[in-house]
Amino acid sequence: MKADLKDTTLKFIELNRFQELTKVQEEVLKYTSKGKDVIALSKTGTGKTHAYLIPVMEMINPQSDKTQVVISLPTRELAYQVFQNSKLMKEVFPDLRIQLLSGGTDKSKSIKKMDKAPHIVIGTPGRIKDLFVSNSLRVDFVQMFIIDEADMTLEFGFLEDIDVVFSHMVKNPELLCFSATFPEALNSFVKKYFSNPKIIRVEDKKRDPKISHVLVNCKHKSYIETMYDILPGFNPYVCLIFANSKDEADEAYAYLNERNIKALLIHGGLEARDRQKAIKDLQSKKYTYVIASDVASRGIDIDGISHVISMGLPQQLQFYMHRAGRTGRNEKDGICYLLYKETDIPDIRNLNKKGINFTAKEYKKGVWKEANNPTKKKEIKVDLNEKEIVKQLHRKKEKVKPNYKKKKNQEIEKIKRKKRREFIQSKIKEERKERYKKKQREKSDD
Repeated sequence: MKADLKDTTLKFIELNRFQELTKVQEEVLKYTSKGKDVIALSKTGTGKTHAYLIPVMEMINPQSDKTQVVISLPTRELAYQVFQNSKLMKEVFPDLRIQLLSGGTDKSKSIKKMDKAPHIVIGTPGRIKDLFVSNSLRVDFVQMFIIDEADMTLEFGFLEDIDVVFSHMVKNPELLCFSATFPEALNSFVKKYFSNPKIIRVEDKKRDPKISHVLVNCKHKSYIETMYDILPGFNPYVCLIFANSKDEADEAYAYLNERNIKALLIHGGLEARDRQKAIKDLQSKKYTYVIASDVASRGIDIDGISHVISMGLPQQLQFYMHRAGRTGRNEKDGICYLLYKETDIPDIRNLNKKGINFTAKEYKKGVWKEANNPTKKKEIKVDLNEKEIVKQLHRKKEKVKPNYKKKKNQEIEKIKRKKRREFIQSKIKEERKERYKKKQREKSDD
């Protein structure tokens, strides 16, 4: 495929130090070269960003004075990261104009401050829509419109903003949609705007993350306390610690700082300037420990993340895999610690059914030890020396009837099932009593 590319595109690939194209990059190029709309479904870490930046290099014309490409991403962090990746294009085309449109930039001036229209616009859906509606951004000559992280864009309700832009466009550009998954709700949008798209599903086993998943029981401690307790148990290059809310992220950050552990904080509640600085610091690997909310779990591509700690499970269960996917990249090993409480066990078992194999460990007195694994079903032992079973086994054989042994075994199984039910019911009652007592203790603590 490389032989068919322009010299400028090959130079861009060389500047990125790619030895070869990934499967998703090859497949997308195959169809964008024919002008087809594309929907690419590929896992994290398979090279999706350059799967559209390379086709952009193929079609962009720096001599034009028109905006030719719009790239939409659901968060400011993702938009900034793609903007950073696109800067190598300017080393190939010095006259290329690339504009970042995201939170923290002035709505009315971000386009007007440029003497000419940008060739490539990279931004969040809301900002793209605002500038389009205010006539600060013209899309009449856009040849390629790219929606990255489409499932996340849909989930956050941002497709409505893109819909506003599309519904007022005079010319239909080539559409490229990139996503880890394809939710059913995305269908109506695709049917409305995509012209007979080529759907690409790529399984790139060579680039599958190599991740170990370890369960750590918090027991009577909080997620933050447990997180702090296990930090001495490994020596990370970069450890990404996920919190389930901005407040929890702030608390974890303060907790570590109070104990003289330097950490970087990144979440949606920070000022735009602080968030951009945090992303730069994350990319420069200045910090060993990084505390983040789920805003950082999609698309943040840092090779040096060796460990991930998840303080509980995210509200959207599929986000756990996005968190874990920050490590184990580029054929390196990674490890994800999931700190859990009893209430998390049903969701952990759901993840286990979806193919995530957890081991369970505890860190005690400077040593990691095996622990009880909630994904493993405990064998329920029922006393088989019950009087009823003994009677069945030693019943006098006055008359040996047909199928005597079979019927006798059926009776014994029936008794066993009955005893098993009774045993399970008693255990359920015990657990309910324990939960009730726990709730009462928590109320009294409050």
